[in-house]
Amino acid sequence: MAEYIKKYFQLRKHNAKVAWKKAKRSKMCYLFILPYAVLFTMFYILPVCTSIFFSFTNYNILESPDFIGITNYVNLILQDDIFLQAIKNTFLIAVITGPLGYMAAFLFAWLINELPRWVRTIAVVVFYAPSIAGTVFQIFTIFFRGDAYGYVNSILMEMGLIDGPILWLTNPKYMLPVCMGVILWMSLGTSFLSFVAGLQGVDRSMYEAGYMDGIKNRWQELWYITLPSMKPMLMFGAVMTITQSFGVCDVTMALCGYPSTDYAARTVVTHLFDYGFSRFEMGYASAIATLLFLMMILCNKAIQSLLRRVGT
Repeated sequence: MAEYIKKYFQLRKHNAKVAWKKAKRSKMCYLFILPYAVLFTMFYILPVCTSIFFSFTNYNILESPDFIGITNYVNLILQDDIFLQAIKNTFLIAVITGPLGYMAAFLFAWLINELPRWVRTIAVVVFYAPSIAGTVFQIFTIFFRGDAYGYVNSILMEMGLIDGPILWLTNPKYMLPVCMGVILWMSLGTSFLSFVAGLQGVDRSMYEAGYMDGIKNRWQELWYITLPSMKPMLMFGAVMTITQSFGVCDVTMALCGYPSTDYAARTVVTHLFDYGFSRFEMGYASAIATLLFLMMILCNKAIQSLLRRVGT
């Protein structure tokens, strides 16, 4: 056993020397990526580490942080009922809009890829526009007004489906479904563009080889050639979809108000915004951000393990 441990550490030492020699030979490459590494560390790594540190403190910006251990996490999980409601709403949004938005983005990208080039360009702009439209919330606020002048209420009343107007954005029964519908409508964002680029990058000769090897229809072509060929884009789209699903905040705040009725549209990010920017309890807000970060990492790992099986 001692001999095995000795050989193990000798091998580790040898590998470290080899890696150091390779790094010295590639020092110019590291100089080229140094600006990005500095910016990534300053604006991503450092804020995450700082947030984790402040999550164990009582900090209100004006005074020095006081270390209180895991008190913030205990209060979040055991005493904060609104946070538990926010977790429930966030998971509902992520479970429903995440997979549906991901599949819709790929489906539309796949269909658009079959169109002529000039038609495809126009279609990409049309489908991508809702995700960057700045006035989309005002449009849906008009659609779902709680009186008879709202478009949805007016249409339903004319069709005889309802007797009176429904308070879509203030009734807790309807608030979250309406927000999910808006989120789905806006879901064709960055992942949609990555899927379009991935489909354009698939080597056409692979399809010819596939048909010679026994592929008989478009579904087999999709499963055995298209999806395995664009795994990096699928992974990128999954990460972006998870980030967007768990980071929902502006839609619910713009449509249902802040705070929403009975916290029916409360999300984890909205809860974070409340404690961080309204109450300035940065220690508590950092604990919320840390838990959200851990949830996103776990979901990301689960999605990656599923995508590795695609085409196998």
